Amino acid sequence: MIDSVQSYPCAERSSLVEQVHGRSVADPYRWLEDSSTAETKQWSTAQDDLWLTYAGTLSSRFRWKNRVRQLSDVGSVSTPVWRGGRCFTLRREPGQQPVLFVDETPLIDPKRLDPTGLTTLDAWQPSPDGTKLAYQLSRGGDERSTLNILDITTGELIDGPLDGCRYSPVAWLPDGSAFYYVRFCQVRRHHLDDPDDITILDREASYGLELSADGRWLTICTTNDLWFADLTKDEPPAHVPQDTTTIMSVGPDHRLYVVTAGGIHIGDPARPAVWRDYIQLDAPLTGLAILDEVVLTSTTSSITIHERETGRRQGTIDLPGFGSVGSLSSDGNRAWFTYTDSVTPPTVYCYDASTGRTTGSTSSRDAQTQRPSYTAPDGTELELHVIGKPGGPTILYGYGGFGQALTPTYSAFALAWVEAGGAFVTATIRGDAAHRDATKQQAIDDFIAAAEYLIAEGWTTADELAICGESNGGLLVAAAVTQRPELFTAAVASAPLTDMLRYELSGLGERWTAEYGSAKNPDDFETLASYSPYHKVKNGVKYPAVLLTAFGNDTRVDPLHARKMCAALQHATASQRPVLLRFEPDAGHTTGGINLAADMLAFLATEAGLDR
Repeated sequence: MIDSVQSYPCAERSSLVEQVHGRSVADPYRWLEDSSTAETKQWSTAQDDLWLTYAGTLSSRFRWKNRVRQLSDVGSVSTPVWRGGRCFTLRREPGQQPVLFVDETPLIDPKRLDPTGLTTLDAWQPSPDGTKLAYQLSRGGDERSTLNILDITTGELIDGPLDGCRYSPVAWLPDGSAFYYVRFCQVRRHHLDDPDDITILDREASYGLELSADGRWLTICTTNDLWFADLTKDEPPAHVPQDTTTIMSVGPDHRLYVVTAGGIHIGDPARPAVWRDYIQLDAPLTGLAILDEVVLTSTTSSITIHERETGRRQGTIDLPGFGSVGSLSSDGNRAWFTYTDSVTPPTVYCYDASTGRTTGSTSSRDAQTQRPSYTAPDGTELELHVIGKPGGPTILYGYGGFGQALTPTYSAFALAWVEAGGAFVTATIRGDAAHRDATKQQAIDDFIAAAEYLIAEGWTTADELAICGESNGGLLVAAAVTQRPELFTAAVASAPLTDMLRYELSGLGERWTAEYGSAKNPDDFETLASYSPYHKVKNGVKYPAVLLTAFGNDTRVDPLHARKMCAALQHATASQRPVLLRFEPDAGHTTGGINLAADMLAFLATEAGLDR
């Protein structure tokens, strides 16, 4: 434990104050943004020593590690993808890295490519004829992918590596001679026999690419814009001015499919701005599969069957329980998907439209689950997903951003906590898929309301309630801690954004202005300043125990956010509860792994009383 504030490493508070849009903004720990200076290195080393000293007092640390490892060793398999009669699946054996298979033959094994285990297969896309594979590798969790092209028949590398292809979508021509992809925020066309790419579109954005099965129609989408190209014409892609459009593609039936917030529409690809209603959606669409006889639409927790010609609803596919549906893939009259819930590892199922049967098997563990509703401050009814027995130490988990809904998925982290006697609660909050346009403060208010509900209804107490979140969820947790510290006994903010007035200047921040707004805009600046956790820390407040985690190879969220927040909280807190920084120099944004999960659980269990 940390006995007093004097135990924290010294962090000089500078007198830096800037005038931004007429407002005075203090930034006493600006110097911690630069990881290369002697001062930052000295401070960081002292924080590492402090964390290790504290971790050495956690008697249950290795027990948590062993149990998380055991629960993680379940293996997994992705939804199969069929190309040219070949079946591609990503499989992970217990304790191993995922390996890409073609039929039953290993095709890309990261451990064979790099015995150190630091290389990751980030993405892959076979050509339509199944003869070639575009795949992306990164090292050390930095997600700076390089794109390579493999001849599947010979096993030879025939093109690449191409750098600057971070999780690039790849849209192959039907014969596998060329593909469209994204490199350095440019949509390019790459011919396998030509080193010179053709630039199709150049703008600062994250792209989605789709090419019709006949290779004629190319769709390019960003967060707010769509372009559509007839590749039989020597013309640049045309901008499609439809404000509500999110996805536009041409199906194997040569019809144009347009997905908006309200439904799916169809039309003629030769007239992409003209379409008619096809399927009304009651929840955000996560998948669309066009089979020979029917069309399947999926949400995060259901799959609906529609008549192909009219879109009329015919029924739903029975699922094993209330969980999450993975991506849909199809071949002829069959479709594949994965299913998982809080106690069920991801399992592949196959639906055959000709028989109406769904095949697959599920192996799950027993765990008490409940789905109570709570009320947000503005009266909106939202849902909690609870596993475990209420009435004691509880972890409340949330994300609340980028249109990502948190639905029940298998988690060794959550199961280990529940097995030990705690409850794990996932909050549905604004900012997820159902409330994409919510403000960030609404998401924070929802999360706080969920905590208030758990305490008021006797599910837990403030002395036993811990909160946890990662990335945007780390921002959510940090904001909740600074706005309502008395509600929580402990908090873990993993790879968090905390300085929202400068988030655009590092990592991938400049790509996230559609989500958060830009501090360059006076109105957005005021909004960001109203909840920016680093700027909301106040001296003399009794903050809960806080663990901030950060990663040296994180190219999304720079560790500077965790450093600055840690220094601010250590200086300000009036409680004896610890404020700690756990830093992994060789891990990336999503590669913390079992050791991180175990340390987080040991910290939360100690501070929330589960290990007492």
